[in-house]
Amino acid sequence: MFRKTFASAAAVVALIVTSPAAFAETLGGALVSAYNSSGLLDQNRAVLRAADEDVASAMASLRPTLSYSANATHGATASSSTDVWTETYSLISQLTLYQGGANKLALDASKELVLGAREDLVAAEQNVLLSAISAYLGVRTAQEFVNLRQSNVRVLSEELRAAQDRFSVGEVTRTDVSLAEAQLASARSLLAVAQGDLIQAQEQYRVAVGTAPVSLQSAPRADVGMTQDAATEYALRAHPSILSVQHAIAAAELGVRIAQASNMPSVDLSASFTERRVDGGSFNDSTSYGVSVSGPIYAGGAISSAVRKASAQRDQARAGLHLTTLSVEQGVTNAFSNYRAAVAASDAYRQGVAAAQLAFDGVREEAAAGSRTTIDVLNAEQSLLDARANLVQANANVVLASYNILYATGLLTAEHLNLPVTQYDVEGHYNMVANAPIRSSAQGRALDRVLQALE
Repeated sequence: MFRKTFASAAAVVALIVTSPAAFAETLGGALVSAYNSSGLLDQNRAVLRAADEDVASAMASLRPTLSYSANATHGATASSSTDVWTETYSLISQLTLYQGGANKLALDASKELVLGAREDLVAAEQNVLLSAISAYLGVRTAQEFVNLRQSNVRVLSEELRAAQDRFSVGEVTRTDVSLAEAQLASARSLLAVAQGDLIQAQEQYRVAVGTAPVSLQSAPRADVGMTQDAATEYALRAHPSILSVQHAIAAAELGVRIAQASNMPSVDLSASFTERRVDGGSFNDSTSYGVSVSGPIYAGGAISSAVRKASAQRDQARAGLHLTTLSVEQGVTNAFSNYRAAVAASDAYRQGVAAAQLAFDGVREEAAAGSRTTIDVLNAEQSLLDARANLVQANANVVLASYNILYATGLLTAEHLNLPVTQYDVEGHYNMVANAPIRSSAQGRALDRVLQALE
């Protein structure tokens, strides 16, 4: 249902990725670049691959092992003072038949941790995309502030020239000229600050997106397309942070059972084939098979302590789910509240700009007629500049707040935004390693080629 709900948001982002020429200048292009160049995503993908290998290790523990040994000794025997050369070669196979179910439980726990790592990767993807959006809007806002400051400098330069001209004919005093000069000097200093802020925003963009910003186009707001209640319901059911903790709880519950299994006996099957010869003589072969049963009688309280520790870790994970659920619910509420406030502020500032523009035009005309002073004009100009700056920031806040709703619900992903990227196949690597293939097998060689391509 929610895939359809966000179809319009996906279409918006797809539309802004229009052509190779404009690709790097749109929000969609920035998100694609951020996704493809993110070190954070590469890091979390590696974490997921490591979790996949834990499944392979757990699977291997259920299988028999085969090893070899070879040794040679030179020395005297108890029955002879003559030194002899003894060679021994062995093949040993071992298989755990029963261990209280611990091996199978460990396999199930590792699978839960893989599922949790996949959700952590989704959460990292959301962070990468939100950082890119924030950086994109930061550059856009900083550039517009620079444009406003430059325009202000130009207007104040004209005001200064007009004041000087009027002073030369005796219409104003030297004080009016000084006020215009002071206002222009202040505007130039603020322009320098704005240009410094733009450089910092551009560097933040480069870090978040992976490329330098070039002529960024305006960014559309995300089409939220759902009510706050519907978003909260979805987030509590499918947010990656909640799903990750749920899998962690499942793994922790299995950890308790694994600790309890330490009290159970272990049954192991072993077989060996040995060849032995003395002083280069004929080999003597021997074969042995055996079944061993072992189990704890007294471990100094270590096993009981391990069970209690595992239980505490399970309780910790359960408490974490409660806290994560509250955090996600609060995040959705805050996101909608911030969005509504941003929209209201944007509408108000838009009206404020229109009013400030009218006021400024009126004051300039009145000043030209001699009924207003230079300071009145300068104050009106400053009010107009402030109103425009507030509107620029408010518009950026609206766009960012709309994407924050997607982030809070767990839907700020490449899939839901329909970004033209090759998404990481979380199933592919798992399927290749889950059965613990050996390196010399066809599957093992294919896996090596995949890992080499990732380096």
